Amino acid sequence: MTIVEPASGGYDYGRGGRIAIGTPQANPTVESEFAILLPPAVSLTVTRLTSTAPAASDRLREYLLGLADSLATFDTFRPDAFGFACTASSYLVDAAQARSVIAACEDRLGYAIVTAADAVDRALRHIGARRIALLSPYPAPLAEAATEYWRGRGYDLAVVAAAGDLAPDADTRGIYALGSDAAAAALARIDLAGVDAVLLSGTGMPSLPLIAAAPVGMPILSSNLCLAAGLCARIGGGDLLDPTSPASQAWHARCVAATDPERTKI
Repeated sequence: MTIVEPASGGYDYGRGGRIAIGTPQANPTVESEFAILLPPAVSLTVTRLTSTAPAASDRLREYLLGLADSLATFDTFRPDAFGFACTASSYLVDAAQARSVIAACEDRLGYAIVTAADAVDRALRHIGARRIALLSPYPAPLAEAATEYWRGRGYDLAVVAAAGDLAPDADTRGIYALGSDAAAAALARIDLAGVDAVLLSGTGMPSLPLIAAAPVGMPILSSNLCLAAGLCARIGGGDLLDPTSPASQAWHARCVAATDPERTKI
């Protein structure tokens, strides 16, 4: 059998960059939304963030504190950048401890590591948003931690509201049964007067259909959108946040193709 080499040489996929992400073990949303957000020439490689802790708060902490073990599952693979796709972990782990874990992994492996929370912060600063509406699907204790986290980073939280109806003692795995309609319903209930941007926190609740359908004006950001945007910016993959940019318009079109019932019929 004759093996035909690619005309330009090298590995066929990821010519536009190689992105890797770590997603919570039961989270079905991150890969689906990244497949929509990333340009076709950018490859995506995924590992699961795992923990056997029965309590959700302990699992979320272990996802970040055990990052080195998750990255070890890539073996010799070295992406151009890695995205830690769990916003809630950053709400529960001491910031200095988190920076230490990430810095140690970066030094050992040689590639940049971007957390969802840091990507959100960069996106909010990029668009000049200081007064925000925070919507999340979290149980009450985690929602309170998220509120304190963003206030601690200097943001004025004009609105804090729940998306979905998880009980205060509910397991965060319940988030993975939600659709973007939960975020849409929460958004419809709040007053956005004087708000610079809406933040949909959490990588497990689908949000791209809502964002793609929103009229241009009030910026609506999500954890997955901001993380993908931050990673793409590092590899020259285009601006995913500016709705007028080619890269943003392209992912909007992919979102419609992936989620419109009339277009997904087989």
